[in-house]
Amino acid sequence: MELNPNQLFRPAQYVEKYLVTAILNGTYSTGASLPNERRLAEQMGVTRPTLREILRRLAGEGWITIQHGKPTVVNDYWQEGGLSLLSTLSKYADCLPNGFITHLLEVRLTMLPPMARGAAIYHPKIILEFLAQAPNIIENARIYSDYDWELHILMARNCHNPVFSLILNDFSMIFTSMALIYFSDKKARQASRTYYRELSRTIDNSPGAVEQVVESAMQQSITIWQEVRTRTAGSGVT
Repeated sequence: MELNPNQLFRPAQYVEKYLVTAILNGTYSTGASLPNERRLAEQMGVTRPTLREILRRLAGEGWITIQHGKPTVVNDYWQEGGLSLLSTLSKYADCLPNGFITHLLEVRLTMLPPMARGAAIYHPKIILEFLAQAPNIIENARIYSDYDWELHILMARNCHNPVFSLILNDFSMIFTSMALIYFSDKKARQASRTYYRELSRTIDNSPGAVEQVVESAMQQSITIWQEVRTRTAGSGVT
């Protein structure tokens, strides 16, 4: 497997990228055995201690199973992994399995409405002050992406449930990179502008209805993402 020779990595970063990419693209498929430690280290041009360190971490996340005296085996990571695996997975947007982004958005659909409701109840002023900036957002994918992410992080930090922040932080890289694709679509920007306006009005007048507003907006974002995905099918981003 070849990696970009112009991209510089620390040895541990290189080993992680090499192995995770190889697992995601099927070079090392579920149930397959990795080469022995010595051969694998030689293939990557790294020391065996560096390789061993990353193998242990990937095993802890659920990517692989290390068997003493036997070959290391690739797991069915969807079945055996956890949040730490998802955090690692989110670094490799160009190798994500089919449908991963849609699945992630479906999780967001479940998670964000109660999070937003908590923020609207406990700290409405903070959220409203941020939403007051929305009408001034210029038509630019990067600016929309940054604003949208900051809004949801703000709600996570003010909903009185710190677990929401921990989960969102794990996905900052993938959400922000995919948001650039999403917000390159004019319909997506218009939908979000409407969402910000409706969210502000609802927090001000009926905080209990915030969940419904956010749920509707998140469902619409999945539909728009699928439309964007169809137009950019050649990119492999789903």
